[in-house]
Amino acid sequence: MNRIACRLVGILGVVALAVGSAAAHITPPVVLMSDRDAVAGLLTGARRFFVREVRLTPQERQTIQQQTGWTPEDDFYRFYIGRDEQGRQVAATIFLTEYTVHGPVRVAVGLAPDGRVKGATVVELTEETYFWVKPLIDQDFAREFVGQGSAGRFAPTAQVRGDSMTQFYGQVIASLIQRGAILYDTTILKRPG
Repeated sequence: MNRIACRLVGILGVVALAVGSAAAHITPPVVLMSDRDAVAGLLTGARRFFVREVRLTPQERQTIQQQTGWTPEDDFYRFYIGRDEQGRQVAATIFLTEYTVHGPVRVAVGLAPDGRVKGATVVELTEETYFWVKPLIDQDFAREFVGQGSAGRFAPTAQVRGDSMTQFYGQVIASLIQRGAILYDTTILKRPG
């Protein structure tokens, strides 16, 4: 009897694993732009490049959460800082990812030295989400956030063409752009949120 029970449990385990794998429907990533190209494009005018890794203190995490409703999950964040020939900062770029039910969306956010958004681009997503995000890319959707600081209005205002999923991903991307500005203010500029 014990052997039969063990076999039955083993078979049920294999079936559960197979069903779980099929239900996950993970789709392959689509890389729209390399990190190098995104950094070069968002740090236009820079001649020297530096990497600055920052860690949020518990107080900074709490302040960001209280003021924005977003709780940063990562242990550290990496900014790519571009400087001109005289050593003045031209811009900074940060990569941020949101994990949705249909897969991750990764965005590069360019920030001016004063913390205002200089530009943003979707660099990676999944095949499944590409269908919904492509209309946003075609509309140059991120352009409407250029010039905004971390306290700006990061709700899509332009007429977003597409279905409700395209609109959903528009909000995801807008949120990632704002998070980049918030992190820059909090860690690089040391401004209270």
